[in-house]
Amino acid sequence: MRHILIIGAGKSTGVLVDYLLNKSNEHNLHLIIADKNVESAQSLSQNHENATAIELDIFNPEERKKHIQKADIVISMLPARFHIEVTQDCVTYNKNMVTASYVSPEMESLDKEVKEKGLVFMNEIGVDPGVDHMSAMQVIDSIRNKGGKLLLFESFTGGLVAPEDDNNLWNYKFTWNPRNVVTAGQGGAAKFIQEGKYKYIPYHRLFRRTEFLDVDDYGRFEALANRNSLKYREVYGLQDVLTLYRGTMRRVGFSKAWNMFVQLGMTDDTYTIEDSEDMTYRDFVNSFLPYSPTDSVELKMRHELKIDQDDIMWLKLEELDIFNSEKKIGLKDATPAQMLQAILEDSWTLQPGEKDMIVMYHKFGYELNGEQYQIDSTMVCLGDGKLQTAMAKTVGLPVAIAALKILNKEITEPGVQIPIKESVYKPILKELEGYGIRFRESETEYLGYNKLHL
Repeated sequence: MRHILIIGAGKSTGVLVDYLLNKSNEHNLHLIIADKNVESAQSLSQNHENATAIELDIFNPEERKKHIQKADIVISMLPARFHIEVTQDCVTYNKNMVTASYVSPEMESLDKEVKEKGLVFMNEIGVDPGVDHMSAMQVIDSIRNKGGKLLLFESFTGGLVAPEDDNNLWNYKFTWNPRNVVTAGQGGAAKFIQEGKYKYIPYHRLFRRTEFLDVDDYGRFEALANRNSLKYREVYGLQDVLTLYRGTMRRVGFSKAWNMFVQLGMTDDTYTIEDSEDMTYRDFVNSFLPYSPTDSVELKMRHELKIDQDDIMWLKLEELDIFNSEKKIGLKDATPAQMLQAILEDSWTLQPGEKDMIVMYHKFGYELNGEQYQIDSTMVCLGDGKLQTAMAKTVGLPVAIAALKILNKEITEPGVQIPIKESVYKPILKELEGYGIRFRESETEYLGYNKLHL
């Protein structure tokens, strides 16, 4: 048997495990599912004859090294900051490795040694990053192969609630890590390039600078800029492209409403609030509003935000029950962002049976034989309302497919890498189509940008 060590039994690991167990007899696989909480690992093993659940604390070096030495390949589904513990052992014991996380500087620093040992360390092979890389490079390479010159590349991804369960005024529910939603856009201005001009959006303006995207059968979405689009020039070989922009998708109206929290300071994660443990939702809101001996919290809020009580923005706030004077947040020494997250989880947590949705949208503008063209490429993946969420599928399946192909020596080029080579992305994208993760491409008029207005 060939042993696959899977470290971390989180939300997307179940889909990964299901895929590999279904292939286990054909490919002679035995899965070792490791987690600090052994019950989580056991629930994923399903008592399958080709799976073993173990308790593993990655900060116990003896146990960690013992299990990595026995593995034929290692899949780390840990939070990104913990990969390095595993990575260094994989180098020491000559083990190939797969993660869904961004390549960290620590990971990148191991590239030379990984290549010298002939190892494959595949990263950024989830959905975003991952499926976005592969689907984008497939079109970019096809344009280049026919002699086209890339002029524009825009790419957007959103983790949203499925249409049938989209039943609140915000058209949004948490489908993955709520903290990432609450702190999105912080840490520096969004940077991108349009028609050769560098553009910057500071955090306090981020949620008021959006564009519309229409996806067949799913309607209209809005997109807001990610923090740094420019790093993808080098990654995708787009050093000469005139427009490069990456962003996050939401339903129309979300960003304008979210901007209320930004302007009040409720998304700040840089300081803690005194007596946060005993604060009610209403206390929390009031702490960001000026004192008044006569005006209620509601009236002060409307005045501060300059909205009327029949405004949809006000109705969205009321729907969150943030003026409740009985509910306590119950977090000690919490930041505003942490407290806001706790309030939102009351309203935006997916209920049993509710489905999520991943939406991806790429735009490619190019020039060929003196003419300008555009290709739009879209993908929508729906969850099943149970363990097979859209997010889990689009993260877990690419990781599992890549790991098996590395194990079977179908992917062999060594180094610390991401899936941007045709030999990697082509077979993985082809297999993903069988699981409903497929892109629809359409030719459309290339509009570009009006250079006079840049």
